[in-house]
Amino acid sequence: MKILADENMPLVREWFGRHGEVSTLPGRAIDAHAVQGVDVLLVRSVTRVDAALLVGSRVKFVGSATSGYDHVDRDGLAAAGIRFVHAPGCNAGAVVQYVLSVCCALRPDWRRRVIGIVGCGAVGGRLYRVLSALGVRCRVHDPLLSDRENIPDLTDLSEVVRAADILCLHTPLTHTGPFPTAHMVNDRVLAALKPGCLLINAARGAVVDNLALRERLAAADLTAALDVWEGEPAIDPGLWRRVAIATPHIAGYSREGRINGTRAVYEAFCAWQGVAPMPLTPAPAQPLAHGIATLADAVLATFDVRTEHRRMAAAIAAGAALAEVFDQLRRTSPERREFGHFQITAVGNAPLAADLRRLGFRVAAE
Repeated sequence: MKILADENMPLVREWFGRHGEVSTLPGRAIDAHAVQGVDVLLVRSVTRVDAALLVGSRVKFVGSATSGYDHVDRDGLAAAGIRFVHAPGCNAGAVVQYVLSVCCALRPDWRRRVIGIVGCGAVGGRLYRVLSALGVRCRVHDPLLSDRENIPDLTDLSEVVRAADILCLHTPLTHTGPFPTAHMVNDRVLAALKPGCLLINAARGAVVDNLALRERLAAADLTAALDVWEGEPAIDPGLWRRVAIATPHIAGYSREGRINGTRAVYEAFCAWQGVAPMPLTPAPAQPLAHGIATLADAVLATFDVRTEHRRMAAAIAAGAALAEVFDQLRRTSPERREFGHFQITAVGNAPLAADLRRLGFRVAAE
């Protein structure tokens, strides 16, 4: 069995290697020529999987180690009898960490603000549960949900937009169906945001009309933090110059998130093959530096999003093309560990210790 995988999938050789011959390529280099003679294709979001890619191939299994799947023609795969799996929620913890890092960096008083969440699936739902546990006021919009017992803050989009001091986007990108999300945040929605609002997009770039956002940011009464962009990797330079935080689609790029993505696809592959998966060995905790006096200290000690923004700004200032910068920085993003990987000892503050545990940190007594 021949298996072709994106080179950025961790542990892919260790787990899939006992089932066949594994080769890897950069995601954007996986093309119709590369998949000839391949039985199993393992991708991430940068590889478009459709009839043009698979024409004349013998691929029977496609796995995407990603939470979303807008890069995959699922109907086409089903019609061709090709099994498709993905990894919903694999990077939820990483995206929550990214959002909280943005909030700590740009809105130090975020716990006293109203946070709007658009899209309350695996990622948005996890953010909502964390914020609610911390006592943060939230407004949530997701037209696919109606269970107000579990999400008492569920409301319509206009109310979320009206109330939000910080607006977080966590929807998939869809163009059809009863609730398409492409350009859901258009000029009218942007105009309705209150002055001083912070917009965080860690979903998909085209959920926001990027041209309308660029024009809205010219008014200088809206702040934006963008991890995803229309036209990636060839992003709009005019928009890039106006955002407060710009990162190259790395919100979900934690070590745990990437392993979760590979693991979900691997377990689905094993079920498809009718074999037992290899066991998963948990990583030992890493002590976090002393001097953690606030929740922000802990969040930013694990991941400071401003560092990623400065890396991108420095590369662009050096004269590199935006598209090249975007792909290179995404590919070489420093390994990040999620909150649950870290242990904090002797906080000396019971309320802070409780909040750290709510984020997932391991908190030990001295």
